[in-house]
Amino acid sequence: MVPFEALYGKRCRSPIGWFEIGKAELIGLDLMHQAMEKVKIITEWLKTAQSHQKFYSDVRRRDLELKENDWVFLKVFHIKGIMWFGKKGKLSLRTDDEEIPVAILDRQVRKLRNKKITSVKVLWRSQQIEEATWEAEEEMKKKYPNLFE
Repeated sequence: MVPFEALYGKRCRSPIGWFEIGKAELIGLDLMHQAMEKVKIITEWLKTAQSHQKFYSDVRRRDLELKENDWVFLKVFHIKGIMWFGKKGKLSLRTDDEEIPVAILDRQVRKLRNKKITSVKVLWRSQQIEEATWEAEEEMKKKYPNLFE
């Protein structure tokens, strides 16, 4: 069943079927005015359908009211070591001023449809631990050219 038929309970009539049989002799301005009126009716039907859908979605939706010291569940993805097209997320755990790159462990090239992204696996030494993450090679060459000598 087509969505139009499910929504309105009747088949969608194409512009060919908008006019009744026997009125094919209408030409010029009359035909244009009749077509414009049909378009206005269809837009009104679409607006009413949208308002019905908005009403039903608004019934389920409620505004969030938070106060100080309220407990909330925050869904945060751990993205350290994951690279999405060479960009890091806002909530990245690594900060540049506490960690120092020690060495480059590995290099890989990811092929997309139109371009290639080169990544390097960098060993980082922070104040307490050592971790390795995949970083974009271009950015690492700009920030730390001494690693590539």
